[in-house]
Formats: sequence, C-alpha cells, structure tokens
Amino acid sequence: MNQPLNSPSASEPARGGTESTLAILSLVCGVISLCGIVVPVAGIPFGLLALVLGYFGRRSVERKSLGTIGMVLGALGILVSCFPIFIIYVMRLLGPKVGNTFSTISSSLP
Repeated sequence: MNQPLNSPSASEPARGGTESTLAILSLVCGVISLCGIVVPVAGIPFGLLALVLGYFGRRSVERKSLGTIGMVLGALGILVSCFPIFIIYVMRLLGPKVGNTFSTISSSLP
C-alpha cells in the first residue's frame, strides 16, 4: 500500500524573456500592418509598432530573425498603407482637370 507517489516533473520554464516576446509581437504587428491596403488608418500604426518592437526584439539571440522579419513587414505595411492615400490624393488633385478634358472632347465631337 505504501507506493511512492510519482509526481510529474515540472517542465522547465520558457526561456527568452521580454526580448523574445517583443520579437514575436513585432512579427504579428508586421503581418497585421500588411492589411493596410484595406484599412490604411490601421496599417500605419501597426507598421510603426512593428518597427519599434522589432528593434527591441532583435536583442534576443534566439529570436533575432523574427525581430528582423517583423521590422521588414512593418516597413512594407507602412508603404502599402500609404499607397491608397497617395492614389486618393492624386485623384483629387487631377480629377477636375481630367473631367474638363473629357467634357471638352465630348463637346467637340459631332
């Protein structure tokens, strides 16, 4: 009846610390910032956040590549988010001129 109790051995806590978590968060924010072509207002802040978190996350030796990838995705997310804003700006700037050109062409046709 006196059997020794075999308690399960406790697993070793995860190593890495804060820098490892920051690198992973940078990668996640970088991926979210790529959705900025749909919602540019959300893409730019997530891209900036990915750049900052990636910079601090690169201090981790184990997750240095994740921090770098997060920074690259964040920069791409910022560029992708700026593209629709640029298109809207150009269309508002050139819209009246293009409209006047088409009305001039249509009025000159017989």
